[in-house]
Amino acid sequence: MNMRATPPFKDKGVEAAFGAFPVKLRRPLLKLRALVFETAAATEGVGPLEECLKWGQPSYLTSKTKSGSTIRLGTSKDGQTCALYVHCQTRLAEMFRTYYPDIFTFEGNRALHFKPDEALPEDELRHCIQLALTYKKRPLKQ
Repeated sequence: MNMRATPPFKDKGVEAAFGAFPVKLRRPLLKLRALVFETAAATEGVGPLEECLKWGQPSYLTSKTKSGSTIRLGTSKDGQTCALYVHCQTRLAEMFRTYYPDIFTFEGNRALHFKPDEALPEDELRHCIQLALTYKKRPLKQ
């Protein structure tokens, strides 16, 4: 992962949200942030990401191209695991579960969780991020 490719925070609220995460979770969530930006840059048709706060969580939108669904980063309800949230009215969580049933723990139709003290499952997360950032460009049957 090329952390240098990660842009600096433009939104002070987003920066503060990352600062508020417990250190144990902040590091992997910052790595996940980098992975979101790297994946967007490497995926045709996604374009630049808008980083902002939604529901108090760092969020990533494809505002310019409208190619995908919003991704939010946060923690599980109990605060023990890192979470990648997607819109609950999409099929994204179902798709993630189909591809990676043994890699992540799932929160219904809205999030995948991973343990902060284990190696980041980068390839799997990159694929899930790509699916989310291109969600609106794919046929509904997928």
